[in-house]
Amino acid sequence: MKKAFFAGLSALLLLAGCSARQGAEYDGRTYRQIKQYVVGTVVDEKPVMISDNGTGVFLGALVGAVLGSTVGRGSGKTLATLGGGLGGAYVGGEAGKANAEELTVRLDSGQDIVVVVKGQQQFLPGDRVKIIKDGNMVERVERLPTYPGY
Repeated sequence: MKKAFFAGLSALLLLAGCSARQGAEYDGRTYRQIKQYVVGTVVDEKPVMISDNGTGVFLGALVGAVLGSTVGRGSGKTLATLGGGLGGAYVGGEAGKANAEELTVRLDSGQDIVVVVKGQQQFLPGDRVKIIKDGNMVERVERLPTYPGY
């Protein structure tokens, strides 16, 4: 029984590792919706930080409290659980933060907009970009080639 389980798990992990994931990833519920895009030029770029959405704090507090509860006895155990929860919440909140870039973009229509792009894409002023939108939400921002016609 154990051999079959581990063989199946190994096969699953092998197949998951072989799957080719290239390009953008779309949400399974919205990939069929029509997207729109706008084109413009980056006017300004500055690094920003996206704060944790609460998941990191929650998971950190949970793990910290569980680990803290394994230490001490009586009121010492209670204090260790509380301290572990608080420490875990802080660490989880810090770990949940993400680097991002705030881009000021002058659209070809003449309108100036600001978009925040998660990760370190390293856009520079003067870069031509295509901003793919899903309603009023930014799906992704792509750097356009620098040849004539864009």
